[in-house]
Amino acid sequence: MTHPGNAPARPLAADRPDLPADIRLIVTDMDGTLLDDDGRIPADLWPLLERLRSRGVLFCPASGRQYASLAVQFKDAFDGTVFIAENGAFVVRDGQEISSDLLEPPFVRDVVAAARDLAADGVDIGAVVCGKRTAYVERTDPAFLAEAVKYYALLTPVNDLASVDDDIIKIALFDFGTAEHSTAPALKPFDETHQVVVSGEHWVDVMHTGTGKGAAVRRLQQELGVTPAQTMVFGDYLNDLEMLDAAEWSFAMANAHPQVIGRARYLAGSNNEHGVLHAIARVTGLTP
Repeated sequence: MTHPGNAPARPLAADRPDLPADIRLIVTDMDGTLLDDDGRIPADLWPLLERLRSRGVLFCPASGRQYASLAVQFKDAFDGTVFIAENGAFVVRDGQEISSDLLEPPFVRDVVAAARDLAADGVDIGAVVCGKRTAYVERTDPAFLAEAVKYYALLTPVNDLASVDDDIIKIALFDFGTAEHSTAPALKPFDETHQVVVSGEHWVDVMHTGTGKGAAVRRLQQELGVTPAQTMVFGDYLNDLEMLDAAEWSFAMANAHPQVIGRARYLAGSNNEHGVLHAIARVTGLTP
C-alpha cells in the first residue's frame, strides 16, 4: 500500500471532514522520529498516552533499539505497551514475548567474520550481536561503546562474538563513516538469504528474512483485529519504509530520508518540533 500516485508526502489538509479518525493502533519509530536530536521523549507524550489508552488506542514504539532499552524509556508507561524491538525481530508486551525471529549460529559466524574483514580493510566498524538476554560486543573502546550504549541498555563484552551462547535475533554494525555507502554494500551478499537494512546514518542491521517493522506491524494488526485504516505509523529512515505501507495514516517526519518522504502519505513536523504528537492530536482529536 502506497499513497495515491506515489507523490511525496504532504501535510494534512486543514479542513479534512473525516477527522477525527477511528484510530486503534499508533506505531512510531524512536530515533529521529519520536525522540528529539538530544534523544529525549517529549514530556507531553505521557498525558497523551493516558488519553489514548482511555479511548482504547494501543501505542507501540518500533525501533532498532534493544527491548531492554525501550523498556527503560517507557518505564512509566510500561503496562499494556507493545514494543517492536530490534527492527521487528523481537516483539514484547507486558514483559511477555509475542514473537521473535532467530538467526542460525553458522550465519552469525559468517556475518561476524565479514565485519572483522571490513575492519581489517580499514573500515572503522564495530559489531553488536543482539541476543534475547543481552547484546554482545568485542570492540570495547570508548568511542564505539558510547554509540552502542545509546541503543543497548544491556551490553556484555565478550572475547569472541562468533561463539556467543544466546538466541540471536539481530546483528547490528556501527560504521563511523556512512553506513549506506560503505558497510551496507559490503554486506549485500547476505541479502540473498537474509535482510540487510540501513537503519540510520551509521547503522546497518542484519536480520532473518521476513523480519522487519512492517511484518511486525501487520502481525499486530491481525492479532488485534485492527485495519490499516485504523493505524497510524511514523518514521524517518529506511528501516521504516515497510511499516509505512501497513497504515493508511502513514507519516514521514519533515527531517526524514527522501525515500521515506516519497513513501509516506503525509508529512509531519520534524522530530525536534514534536511532529509525532501534533499529528496524533490532529488525527485523533486528542491533546495532551
